[in-house]
Amino acid sequence: MSLVVMGTVAFDAIETPFGKTDKIVGGAGTFAALSASFLYDQVKLVGVIGEDFGDDNLNIITSKGVNVEGIQIIEGGKSFFWAGKYHNDMNSRDTITTELNVLADFDPIIPESYQDCEFLLLGNATPQIQMTTLNRLKNKPKLVVLDTMNFWMDIAMDDLKAVLKHVDVLTINDGEARQLSGEYSLVKAAATILEMGPKYLIIKKGEHGALLFGEGQIFSAPALPLAEVFDPTGAGDAFAGGFIGYLAKVKTINFTNMKNAVIYGSALASFCVEKFGTERLQTLTQDEIEARLKAFVALSKFDI
Repeated sequence: MSLVVMGTVAFDAIETPFGKTDKIVGGAGTFAALSASFLYDQVKLVGVIGEDFGDDNLNIITSKGVNVEGIQIIEGGKSFFWAGKYHNDMNSRDTITTELNVLADFDPIIPESYQDCEFLLLGNATPQIQMTTLNRLKNKPKLVVLDTMNFWMDIAMDDLKAVLKHVDVLTINDGEARQLSGEYSLVKAAATILEMGPKYLIIKKGEHGALLFGEGQIFSAPALPLAEVFDPTGAGDAFAGGFIGYLAKVKTINFTNMKNAVIYGSALASFCVEKFGTERLQTLTQDEIEARLKAFVALSKFDI
């Protein structure tokens, strides 16, 4: 059984206080699939790229064993491109350029080889594309995780709420949770959002960790203090990939495994920010992941 990730495969150009890059490989689908591949060996990616993406860049994804049969290559087309500049606090950024290019007409195609999907991650995209992806699977997956953002809440709230009725887990940040729910208290916001359809909710708080809600319980996960954060662009997507990758690995869905999945996702995200783009995920080893997981456990373990 496979883990299918639907998300953007793109070019980014990043500027942070630590430096800047020309076009490098990015995209929500890319970060999520690479992250998940460290935990599960049947990761399959759905997306679209232009002819300009090239085999060398595609090899960054396939080198980790990710199946890219579901990536459409548009002849003569240009890949989605985003350029942004981060402020000194690394929590806020300015978008300099957004070029949708082939993403503007993206119509997700699910190959027959992807129809064994047991775990589905609907990466940040229009709610219509997310719903189309789900509808084109012949069988409902065992677990559906959805990531979204404030932009879709601004322009497509009704469509987003329609998709939420069909997902098991929603991942958003604290500002988005407040916008979606209309509640300032995150506990009240979670209760409101869980009534919209998801069984579990993850509220990401950046350098302050993450909150997991579900089954009448709350889990607070720490964020690993890092001396330097080079590029936070793909951190949320790497988190989502690590989260669902762990659950695909253990195959049992309950609150205890959800808690562990949040820590695995947090660990993968903490590596992602250490270099620009996908560079750190390309060199990451299993030994490094195990050591980082132990650091997360030690960070908040105590006896009373």
